[in-house]
Formats: sequence, C-alpha cells, structure tokens
Amino acid sequence: MRIKMLLGGVVLAAFSLNVAASSLSVQPQDSALKVLGHEEVSFKHDIQPILHDYCVSCHQPGGKGHVKSGLDLTSYEALMKGTKYGPVVIPGNSEVSTFTKLLTGTNKGLKMPMGLNSTGTLDRQYILLLRKWVAQGARNN
Repeated sequence: MRIKMLLGGVVLAAFSLNVAASSLSVQPQDSALKVLGHEEVSFKHDIQPILHDYCVSCHQPGGKGHVKSGLDLTSYEALMKGTKYGPVVIPGNSEVSTFTKLLTGTNKGLKMPMGLNSTGTLDRQYILLLRKWVAQGARNN
C-alpha cells in the first residue's frame, strides 16, 4: 500500500511539473523577434526605450557624457546631430557608425554604456537591434 501511494505521488508530481512547464513556455521578447526577423525596427518603440534606460542618464544636457562629447540622446534629432566632433550615426551603415562601434568597444577601445555591468555592455539583443536600426537607415519612425 505504501509503495502504491509513493508511486502515485511521484506520478502526480511529474504530471504537475509537466503542466507547469508547458504553461510557462519561454517566449522571446518582441525586441528579440525583431532582431531575428525582417521587421522594421522602430525608433520610437524599440530604440528610444533602450537609449532612455541605458544612455540618457549620461547623454543629456548637463550629463557627464554630454559635457565630454556633446552627444545628446534625448531625442532622434539630437542623436542624428551627433557630437561636437561630428555625426555618430551613418544611416544604412552600422559597420562604420561610431554609435554602433561604441556599443561593441571597436571605437578606440571605448565601450558604451560605461560601467553598465561586469561586462560593461548592453545585452546582445539590444546591440543587435540598435545595429539593425542603423542598417535599415536609422529612420525616425
């Protein structure tokens, strides 16, 4: 009798775990799907939230990054204006754009955002999304 109860408990536990796992199926975030797919990346819905969450604290008037470079990331127009040294986004060319090179540390060793985490960089999906936006023409959409 004890063995039957024990086996019944094991079967019930396994069934419960299976149901829980299937109801918690992992769905990629919308931004990850845009990186993988052929969808157009939106500045307003995809890029601006990343800039707001990870970059604007330094790259706004009065911020350390703005004082040092002149780069203001509070709006599309300000981003496209670039720095006091020139433009940072070259629409259609994410390989040459300083904006995307800074995310990967391929611009004179500088890597942005500064001090974000132990690796000092954004999540890979965000970097890919920003690069894709530039490659698609860096539109204000």
